[in-house]
Amino acid sequence: MAGEPRAVLLLAYGGPDSLDDVEAYVADVRGGRATPPALLEELRARYALIGGGSPLLARTREQARALGLKLGPEWPVAVGMRHWSPRIASALEALAADGARQVVAVPMAPHYSALSVGAYGAACEAAPAVRRGAVSVAFVSGWSDHPGFLDAVAERVGEALARFPDGARTKTRVVFTAHSLPERVRADGDPYPDQVRASAARVAERLGLTDWRVAFQSAGATGERWLGPEAGDVIAEAAKEPVAGVLLVPIGFVSDNVEVLYDVDIAYRRRAEAMGLRFARSESLNASPLLIDALADIVRRRAAAATWA
Repeated sequence: MAGEPRAVLLLAYGGPDSLDDVEAYVADVRGGRATPPALLEELRARYALIGGGSPLLARTREQARALGLKLGPEWPVAVGMRHWSPRIASALEALAADGARQVVAVPMAPHYSALSVGAYGAACEAAPAVRRGAVSVAFVSGWSDHPGFLDAVAERVGEALARFPDGARTKTRVVFTAHSLPERVRADGDPYPDQVRASAARVAERLGLTDWRVAFQSAGATGERWLGPEAGDVIAEAAKEPVAGVLLVPIGFVSDNVEVLYDVDIAYRRRAEAMGLRFARSESLNASPLLIDALADIVRRRAAAATWA
């Protein structure tokens, strides 16, 4: 299939378009299991506080447009969602209908876990367009160590620190956060926790940071243990020390979503400020030119290395 028409598919988790969609979205995430009414109302309240729906689809489409301009017209760029529309399978079907035969699929999650990024790969493999051979997919399994991604995060962190007053800046603790996963992933040898810590360390090195931590956020409502330390606990620890403020850097997320706009901007801000800490959050990467440059490089390299079916 060398020289066949090609395309890019950006893969994201998904989110409800409006408050009316929250129940169906949560049911999809939970695999059809009943959602406790109290949990559903809590989630609706969170989405109401960030505008009524998730901005994730809009932000991912912005990234797709920017990447398409960077790659050029020979690389159409589409978006597929794991738990909402447009679905991954539907996006691959549309690309096949438009003539694409080779698709580089890029999860918009830089750190690999079998539970998260691995599920995107499985969704691509299960798509009817792939199963019948209409398109061949080269999957990107992780890009947490790409220099362009790390540079993009460092740029956002530097911009955020510059907004602190001089006296507070040197007493600000930087807390890198990523979505928590069940603690059992460690026993399974999953690279996710180590990749998160490694990318945080590389960003800290770029900026010469001396006071920084790694924490996990947004754990699921299950009875099992989740990866820690939890970001709220790290904030509480900072409040007991000679620290003037905390800067949260959601390094595990590349777009605005409810975990950033509610969990960080509202819940963790309230907790920090209640403890007397100055609080800030680095801007999401979204369509950062440095991120788009990195994605373009990732796509080209993956396409060049692929053995197309």
